[in-house]
Amino acid sequence: MKAVLPNRREAGQRLAAKLSAYVNHPQAIVLGLPRGGVPVAYEIARSLNLPLDVCLVKKIGLPQNPEIAVGAVAEDALLHDYSGNITIVDENMAQIHRVALEQIKAIAARAKAELRWRDRCYRHCRPMVRIRDSIVILVDDGIATGLTMHAALTVLQQHEPEKIIIATPVASLSAIKHLKTQADDITCLITPEHFNAVGFWYEDFTQITDGEVCDLLSIETHMESGVRS
Repeated sequence: MKAVLPNRREAGQRLAAKLSAYVNHPQAIVLGLPRGGVPVAYEIARSLNLPLDVCLVKKIGLPQNPEIAVGAVAEDALLHDYSGNITIVDENMAQIHRVALEQIKAIAARAKAELRWRDRCYRHCRPMVRIRDSIVILVDDGIATGLTMHAALTVLQQHEPEKIIIATPVASLSAIKHLKTQADDITCLITPEHFNAVGFWYEDFTQITDGEVCDLLSIETHMESGVRS
């Protein structure tokens, strides 16, 4: 079986239908993981009439194969009142591929620098939406290992949201099993027995650019300032 999702936009609309209980909910917000999670999150936020923002996290890839995750980071600038660093490392994966801690630290430092740039690029110095006491719908376009989502959950939980709901079109069974212990709820369209890769389940899995993310967030900001009823 292959490509059961046409694209990220359609995937977001399907997820929104499953999250209809949160339409116009005064406490609910939608956070997308850049970059691919933002178009999915945008469709959810638009359909449910909820505020949209990004949750700035980034995968740490293997030195010899950056597409394979060995960990993930969340930038401390993600939330204005948070003063720590979140780095999640899959120690088993690091041992299997013989990746030294110093290598991981170096890759993580570069990732955090990129996240600081994205914070300025995406938000244009506007503050992030309020997390405390909110119902957070945390969105990605797919979950393979769950390391990036784990990093996002870890940093967001520091700010005491009322609830965190993971929403994703497709996820591996192992990631779902792991994340169930950390999130309050998970909404997922497809949990294939043989996962392969996230892009395997999309007809169109074109890489999302930073410019596209900025455009979607700009549309959302315009909606908040005048279009929402």
